[in-house]
Amino acid sequence: MTEKLHIIPHDHVLSRADREALLEQRSMLLWFTGLSGSGKSTIATRVAQELHARGYLCYILDGDNVRAGLNSDLDFGEQSRKENIRRIAEVSKLMLDAGVIVLSAFISPFREDRAAARDKAGSDRFVEVFVDCPIEECERRDVKGLYKKARAGEISNFTGISSPFETPEQPDVRVESAVESIEQCAERILAHVLPRIHVPTVSH
Repeated sequence: MTEKLHIIPHDHVLSRADREALLEQRSMLLWFTGLSGSGKSTIATRVAQELHARGYLCYILDGDNVRAGLNSDLDFGEQSRKENIRRIAEVSKLMLDAGVIVLSAFISPFREDRAAARDKAGSDRFVEVFVDCPIEECERRDVKGLYKKARAGEISNFTGISSPFETPEQPDVRVESAVESIEQCAERILAHVLPRIHVPTVSH
């Protein structure tokens, strides 16, 4: 479109490095992916609580919360689901620039979309967390009653039932929420993330 020719991003004086110095942390995007009911949001919440307790500024972007506002215009067809993830990646990129540690908890079933999110964030600031949980266990939990509705044909394009989930081939962190406790999952994620977000204090 010719209108895009008139879009010229403004180069602000303050940089991400300035904001990170103020916050004494390195911004990072923790991307939680997994089936519905695998425990993504619960684990992300626990990790956020631990980061907050250590003095880090972080924020959770959760699937249902975002779809209730920013992405309320999207349905659950494949193109809308891809657009959902694209927008989340863009929002995450802005928050990274603000110096914030972002925890995004979305099914994000397609490898291509997760790779695009990594590219936007920058590979050195992206941590793919695969919350691995057998669909049988997710369905047994069925916290929101979605699997039951999907099996009954009331929900179309439901990941794991009528739409595929492309398992991460080389996630940065893989936790097994069916056999590990929430605390154990969070501890393993933190062990991977803390060294990467810590900014050593410089003595003068």
